[in-house]
Amino acid sequence: MKKVLFLALAAASFSLASCESKKEEATEQAAENVEASGEAKADAMEEKADEVRDSTANAADQMEEGADTTATK
Repeated sequence: MKKVLFLALAAASFSLASCESKKEEATEQAAENVEASGEAKADAMEEKADEVRDSTANAADQMEEGADTTATK
């Protein structure tokens, strides 16, 4: 009988221990929101960097073409 009672108490304590409190859930959600916001900002920065890189490459190409045109005259 003691074993059954002990096992029942152990099972009940494990089931209660796995429940999250409202405060813990709110904290986890806030952390996920911060992470998502950071990811979005990082993605936007990467896109801007790609635009700057492409713009610089295009400007360099145009300068080279201009130099080639001037050199052949």
